[in-house]
Amino acid sequence: MNDFSTHVPLLSGSLLAPLALFALVSSITPGPNNVMLAASGLNFGFRRTLPHLLGVSIGFTLMILLVGAGLGTVFQNAPALYVVLKYAGAAYLLYLAWKIARAGELSEDGRRARPMTFLQAAAFQWVNPKAWVMAVGVAAAYIPADGFYANLLVGTLVCGVINLPSVGMWVMFGSSLRGLLRQPAAVRLFNGGMALLLVGSLYPVAADLARALAGN
Repeated sequence: MNDFSTHVPLLSGSLLAPLALFALVSSITPGPNNVMLAASGLNFGFRRTLPHLLGVSIGFTLMILLVGAGLGTVFQNAPALYVVLKYAGAAYLLYLAWKIARAGELSEDGRRARPMTFLQAAAFQWVNPKAWVMAVGVAAAYIPADGFYANLLVGTLVCGVINLPSVGMWVMFGSSLRGLLRQPAAVRLFNGGMALLLVGSLYPVAADLARALAGN
């Protein structure tokens, strides 16, 4: 009888290095998570943004594991569910862009906006189009079929280790600007720019919608 622990081939260097590079590039480039983390770093500072940061990294890492373990097949069997999730996520991102644009302003009851919590950030990954692309890409392109689940655990760990400092740099970027952007007008300008970047990150969703409408 074969021993699972000794006979399962783990990720080789030929796949491990490209996976690490994919994780780095996809984690550190602009996207909904990073834009919101930069804005939160500016508006609330690094310490208050820490739960948001951990929620993004841990939530995304868990998402890779669950998608790779078979949750993605749910959307293959029910593609309409994926479409609903995609457009619901886009609508939520528009709402978040509006919140970011107003992050430096007082609300109607006189209280300032609050940073995203750990659970909110972790749950957000499931409506984040970029997170879905990354999670499916990891499972489909970098995890070999031979010893799939053991390699999925290794790949998930690699992505998690790389993702945390990568997205953390965006929090540091935002928080480093707190001393420079002291004027309310400058903060509003920065938040407005971040909101526009977040809206711009929805371009692939908008392009899919345009193609769908053109085909009807």
